[in-house]
Amino acid sequence: MNTLAKGFGVISLAALLTACGNTATDKENEKTQEHSHEEHSHKEHEKAHEHDHGHDHHHMSEADKKIYEGYFEDSQVKDRALTDWEGDWQSVYPFLKDGTLDKVFEHKAKEKPSMTAKEYKDYYTTGYKTDVSRINIGKENIDFYKGDEKYSGKYIYDGKEILNYEKGNRGVRFIFKKVSGDNQAPKFIQFSDHSIAPKRAEHFHIYMGNERAALLKEMEHWPTYYFSDMTGDEIAEEIMAH
Repeated sequence: MNTLAKGFGVISLAALLTACGNTATDKENEKTQEHSHEEHSHKEHEKAHEHDHGHDHHHMSEADKKIYEGYFEDSQVKDRALTDWEGDWQSVYPFLKDGTLDKVFEHKAKEKPSMTAKEYKDYYTTGYKTDVSRINIGKENIDFYKGDEKYSGKYIYDGKEILNYEKGNRGVRFIFKKVSGDNQAPKFIQFSDHSIAPKRAEHFHIYMGNERAALLKEMEHWPTYYFSDMTGDEIAEEIMAH
């Protein structure tokens, strides 16, 4: 048997090679674990980033808050592309019906006691009501989901309209016109999301129909959509944060 003599005793060559092999294996395992941890952390970061969706309204400047509340100059209003609303969106109406948003109405009643929580719920029930449960928006095409039915259309920008409200503030509707697609898809859609210039939407109110002018007069019915990967509780928190 080949051996290596050492002051501390005699070690077999086979044992030494085994020890060296184990050390190399341990280092490889550590490296693999480090890589796996980094990959996991990266995926978790991506997941958190995707889920965040860039919600920055908590850090609005005073100027942005004014715009959000509907106070702005005509010169500040700019055209927007459909990509500002690109994404997969869900209606908030089901969360109103199942009681998830009740906390929102209680919060509003405490914040602005001019209406009770029930009155706020009634008001938002009218506003949110829709049978279009999901809307998927691309660069040009929009898919609408109503139950098991899906219908689509291709839309082009058709201008913007500034609306003056009774309480003194204003809003902007960004309008898109259907140029092809399914008959069920509305001829016109109008977005309102409290922004007045190019910016990625965090949620939106939508007006859908076949008469452009008639839609501009609609003030009581404004189906509202948030990202489809958000839970009802997360949506409630977002609404209260506004």
